[in-house]
Amino acid sequence: MKKILIAALCVTLSLSAYAQQSAQNKEEQEKKLNEYILSEVERLEMSLKLEDWQVFYVDSILTHNYHAMQDEISELSDSKVSNYDIYSIAQDKWMEETYLAMNKVLNDEQWTKYLKSGAAKDKKARDKRKEKRNTEAIRKD
Repeated sequence: MKKILIAALCVTLSLSAYAQQSAQNKEEQEKKLNEYILSEVERLEMSLKLEDWQVFYVDSILTHNYHAMQDEISELSDSKVSNYDIYSIAQDKWMEETYLAMNKVLNDEQWTKYLKSGAAKDKKARDKRKEKRNTEAIRKD
């Protein structure tokens, strides 16, 4: 009986430690994501010469979309989804949302610079992956 109580106590302590570590990992991920968003907003502000109102919108867009993307990917991971394509689809969806939202906020000159800074290349890669998925889906039918 004493051994069972000790074993149960050990399991309880282990689970408690795991839960605490998991919470700390989530807090650390959240902190890193927020730091990344801040650095990305600052980079875009400087490279595109954004006005104050544009900085507000860019920050809002990136904050919402990156957090939503992280939440969706975390849900997939928690559900033990092992198909990499599903993670890629989720990421592409949120990056496309960001691309479309940025188009609404930036003026023509800024949009051109934004595209040249890598957004056009990323868009082309997303479109290529989407086309490949569509072609594979048609072949399966």
